[in-house]
Amino acid sequence: MTKILFVCHGNICRSPMAEFVMKELVRRAGLENDFLIESAATSREEIGNDIHYGTRQKLIEQKIPFSRRAARQITRADYDYYDYLIAMDDENVFYMRRCWDNDPKNKIVSLLSFAGKNRDIADPWYTGNFDQTYEDVLEGCSALLKLLSA
Repeated sequence: MTKILFVCHGNICRSPMAEFVMKELVRRAGLENDFLIESAATSREEIGNDIHYGTRQKLIEQKIPFSRRAARQITRADYDYYDYLIAMDDENVFYMRRCWDNDPKNKIVSLLSFAGKNRDIADPWYTGNFDQTYEDVLEGCSALLKLLSA
C-alpha cells in the first residue's frame, strides 16, 4: 500500500483539496485498496478546524466526495509512516524539512513537480481563487497517480 500525506500551511484549503481529489482519482481508477491518502498542516493555526468553505464548495462543484475532518499538524512519526510527503509550496517544504531533519530519505516533494512544473500552488486563503487552486491540484494529482500506477 502506498501512503501519501499532502501538506499545506493550515490543512484547511490546499492539502485537504488534494487529499479528496486524489482519493477520487484513485477510486475512479479502481485502486482504492492500494493507497492511503491523508493531509496535514505545517502550522498549528487551524488545528481541529474542518475544510475551508471555499474548498468545500469547489469539491461540491466538481462532484468530488469529501467528509468532515479536523486539521492536524505534521508530526515526527509521519516521516517514517508515509511514503510520499507532498508539499503545496516552498514554504511548506522549508517547515517539513525543519520538522523531519532535512529529509534524509528524500520523501518530500512539491505536488506540481509531478506535472513537470517548478512552481507553488497558490494559497486560496490569500488569493480567493479556488478555481486555480483546484486546476493545479488536479494536474498534480493526476500526474502523481499516472506515475504511481504505471
